[in-house]
Amino acid sequence: MREYVWLECTDCGARNYRTQKETRGAERLDLKKFCRKERKHTAHKESRKK
Repeated sequence: MREYVWLECTDCGARNYRTQKETRGAERLDLKKFCRKERKHTAHKESRKK
């Protein structure tokens, strides 16, 4: 089963990206993505859809 998760910037806390993720046997996502608020590439961690 897949579910939607948000990728949240670790610097400013803005939720910039929404992506699908496999729920069975997967660890939390941690990617380096572009943050429009910070205007640079920062680490983004997974946060659940609210």
